[in-house]
Amino acid sequence: MEGLIEMTNNASGNRDSIGSLEAKVENLITLNNSTPSGTGAAAKSLERKIESMVELNNNTSSTMKSLESKVQSLVGLINKTSGVSDSMKALEAKVESLIALNKKPSNVSDAMKSLEAKVESLIALNNKTSSVIDAMKSLESNVQSLIALNNKTSGFSDAMKSLEEKVDSLIALINNTSSPVPQPVPNPTAVSVVSSCKEQYEKDNLSKSQVFTLSVDSKTIPVYCHMGDFGCGGGGWTLALKTDGLKGTFRFSSPLWSNRNPYNVAGGKTGFDTQETKLPTYWSTSFTKICLGMRIGNQIRFVLQNQTATSLHSLISDGAFRATSLGRHSWKALIGPQGSLQRNCNREGFNAVCSGKSNPSKTRIGILGNNQNDCGSCESRIGFGMEGAPDGSIRCGIAARNKADNGKKFINTFGYILVQ
Repeated sequence: MEGLIEMTNNASGNRDSIGSLEAKVENLITLNNSTPSGTGAAAKSLERKIESMVELNNNTSSTMKSLESKVQSLVGLINKTSGVSDSMKALEAKVESLIALNKKPSNVSDAMKSLEAKVESLIALNNKTSSVIDAMKSLESNVQSLIALNNKTSGFSDAMKSLEEKVDSLIALINNTSSPVPQPVPNPTAVSVVSSCKEQYEKDNLSKSQVFTLSVDSKTIPVYCHMGDFGCGGGGWTLALKTDGLKGTFRFSSPLWSNRNPYNVAGGKTGFDTQETKLPTYWSTSFTKICLGMRIGNQIRFVLQNQTATSLHSLISDGAFRATSLGRHSWKALIGPQGSLQRNCNREGFNAVCSGKSNPSKTRIGILGNNQNDCGSCESRIGFGMEGAPDGSIRCGIAARNKADNGKKFINTFGYILVQ
């Protein structure tokens, strides 16, 4: 390109020289007209030479025009391909970097060390999954190809970069898809050597409500311990029994109230749900408080009864009546706005039974009401383990009619009995 421009400049100089020559010729012609004829021949000869020179100039001019056109085309091409210049510069920079790399083997050594460290990390991460094995084979193939490239070839740098990217991708694949290293999983059942949830709370008052393994009746069982205040105060509550008022499992006459046989122990791990259960805590756990709860729909209401005993079994199994003093209002509160009782009798406690009928009203834990001023013909009750008049199909909940203070009510509930 530089030679082309120089040629163009020279041609331009020729045109200037020819213009100067033409001026000199004109002067010469003028001189010829004023000189003697002898000089005419010389002038003619010179004129022929000038004509030849003019012809040559014309040819040169034509050539210059063609060359000028080509130069313009070349300039236009350069303008249209300016991006090539940038690419060439970028390529030139890359080539220089590659040359510098090839001239400094220490860089290659460092890169190899970095690769070696990544491969070692990869091997450590290998959990023997099929994906890792395939990836390792692929890596081995790439390493072999890399060795074949020769450290001094220009392709080495690109191969190194490509392999390094593949190693990074492979490590990421292992982290995302390989079998995870087993991590400690919080055990929902906390191991304990205590015999009740209250003991666990006293041992660690920061204990959360969860399943604990308790030692009960010379055995260990999983029991969901309620540590917070859900309606009876905090301090660690141990579940003893859950009963469904629609079922006869825990009706008054069921032997489960008097024997020492558990029922659906698995239901002791599930908290305030609707699985019936009777745990060994029913006959093995002593207490000074009882928490009674009844569920109607999604609403559970609780009432606290201060009572000291060696176990619930000791209060119920012999069938003897043992009075409590919660009062009508507290028993009705278990049912909520629909609580209703006849105004008289008000016999409450354990094994409460009305007399005077062939099918007397009775409840293992609860209160009885009567329209008359005695306990001979009770037709209302609220409690757990119910049976008899006025409706023997309700085993937990409320059955009240015949002038009950809040009208007739027949509601099955799901009952919970906990001790502390």
